[in-house]
Amino acid sequence: MLAENDKKTKAWLKPAADYGPLIAFFTGYMLYGHDLMIATIWLMVATAVAVIVLLVVERRIPVMPLVTAGIVGVFGGLTLWLQDETFIKMKPTIVQLIFASILLGGLAFNKLLLKPLFGAAWKMRDPAWRTITIRYGVFFIAAAVLNEIVWRTQSTDFWVNFKLFGLIGLTLLFSLSQTPLILREAKAAEAEKDT
Repeated sequence: MLAENDKKTKAWLKPAADYGPLIAFFTGYMLYGHDLMIATIWLMVATAVAVIVLLVVERRIPVMPLVTAGIVGVFGGLTLWLQDETFIKMKPTIVQLIFASILLGGLAFNKLLLKPLFGAAWKMRDPAWRTITIRYGVFFIAAAVLNEIVWRTQSTDFWVNFKLFGLIGLTLLFSLSQTPLILREAKAAEAEKDT
């Protein structure tokens, strides 16, 4: 019973750590008269809280939240110190490019870095892992380019909404678009197992 409760607790932890700081950023922005500096403070505090909660609950901090927290700290700090919105607007670009570099760089060294993350849920052969890794790498590059276009050509209000709803929505749609490959591979893996 205790182990089941522990699993339920941890089930909400990752989404809360991933999306909580983003929701805090948007909330701070909306509550304080669309002030990006205050929203940046909310983002930095929420990110720090998320990292601390991960450390307390899991007794470790996964690499990606730690990298994201470092980027938030640097770019948020520069935004506040220099009173320049450019740095916080570039943060999603940098995060997306880091994700792309890790995935595509791993492929260059014949490492399928998505496999250890999702291998328990997605049963696929290595060629399919390679394909999905390339797709996600290219998606992250495209998302970085899109963020750059949006923040450089649109108002701050538009960018904040795009950051919360646009990037998350596009990521969700892209992930859903990978379902046919994942299902096809699950059937192929099952058929291989049966033979």
